[in-house]
Amino acid sequence: MGLFQRLFGNGAPDGFTGSLEKDETVIAHAPVQTGGHVVVTSLGLWLPGDEPRRIGWHLISKVKWEGALRVVEAVEASVEGPVVLLEDLPAQRFALDDPRRVLRAISQRVEGSIRARERVESPGVWILQRKIPGRDGVVWQARGDAGVDLDSVREAVSVFVSKLAD
Repeated sequence: MGLFQRLFGNGAPDGFTGSLEKDETVIAHAPVQTGGHVVVTSLGLWLPGDEPRRIGWHLISKVKWEGALRVVEAVEASVEGPVVLLEDLPAQRFALDDPRRVLRAISQRVEGSIRARERVESPGVWILQRKIPGRDGVVWQARGDAGVDLDSVREAVSVFVSKLAD
């Protein structure tokens, strides 16, 4: 632990029990009305629970304010050539009293992780090149809109990959 952290702490809110990486920096945080904190760091978004857990910026599909913070996390479903196919998990909601700093920080990091994007209108697929926090390089990812099945995403990605090879 560095001298700065020993003197001033790591920036995490009091009561935060997540285990930050050595080089992970806390950027913003907000208490959740039901307990715990939403914590924005350089490596991802920490969500409260019995054991807080971090979602890397490259696995956050959507974040929106709807009277509460709505977070849609993606999981890696399969790989098609150089592209990781993602599927969205059900949205999670977190009631925050003051979401402004947290929303701005999340938005900046999610958008900042995207290096390139392409839309395939039919069937409704986003193909993104994203930086993975804490690692060198980028990854190609694809995710379908709500209701688009994984096979349709796979077909759209196959066409995309053939264009990459040209």
